[in-house]
Amino acid sequence: MDLSEVLNGYYQSHDEDSRLRSRHGCVEFLTTVRYIDKYLRPGMKILDIGAGTGIYSHHYARQGYEVDAVELIEHNIKKFRANTQPGERVTIWQGNAVSLDFIMSESYDVTLLLGPMYHLMDEKSKHAAMDEAFRVTKRGGVMFVSYFMSDPSIIGYCFLKGNLKKVLDAGLIDPKTFLTTSTPAEVFELYRREEIDALAARLDVKRLHFVGTDMYTNYFKEYIDSLDDGTFEWYLKYHFNICERPDMTGISHHTLDILKKR
Repeated sequence: MDLSEVLNGYYQSHDEDSRLRSRHGCVEFLTTVRYIDKYLRPGMKILDIGAGTGIYSHHYARQGYEVDAVELIEHNIKKFRANTQPGERVTIWQGNAVSLDFIMSESYDVTLLLGPMYHLMDEKSKHAAMDEAFRVTKRGGVMFVSYFMSDPSIIGYCFLKGNLKKVLDAGLIDPKTFLTTSTPAEVFELYRREEIDALAARLDVKRLHFVGTDMYTNYFKEYIDSLDDGTFEWYLKYHFNICERPDMTGISHHTLDILKKR
């Protein structure tokens, strides 16, 4: 099964923009933006690798930043262009995160790699995507790299949804270590913190933050969606208070590794 075909099918049937704009989904979006904003300054250039339909690219282009985006999936590119408003300083190229030969080295102050690591399933591809993001980032620039975490998926899919036997029979979980394996059929690659640390350790970077971008949110998303505005604001305050705590980030479905290029 070819991964690009699987991704085309997946993103034609799943609206990522709508997910991030739901009340529970916006926790991830607001957290990611909160940390990007810590390092953005007027005049900085942004590269959004694996931009999807452009929710982050358009967010920053509409604030006046110059944004270049790269996206693999044609369906997403069409939606990205349809979502572009007059006056946005945003461009999009079709390309693969593992090979950005058309982009000059050290061109961007901020590089977003918020989607590709979800879907790259072999070490060579993971290293290539990280290396390319590092290469195109200026010295002193900041990389934002998102991951989909293993243990929340085991809890949710295997136990809460009753799929443990199916996953064990398919050989997708080691029965002793509970390390996971993905194939293109599963669409998503799952990570543990030690695997993320090893990917960052290959590069000459300093970690600024490691953030759980949704933390507990997806465990009770129907409840989050039902909150009144005042209670939701309190939930966000709590979430922002705990989202960098090392004893808690492993419970987050999505994480964000924030790395400064030396």
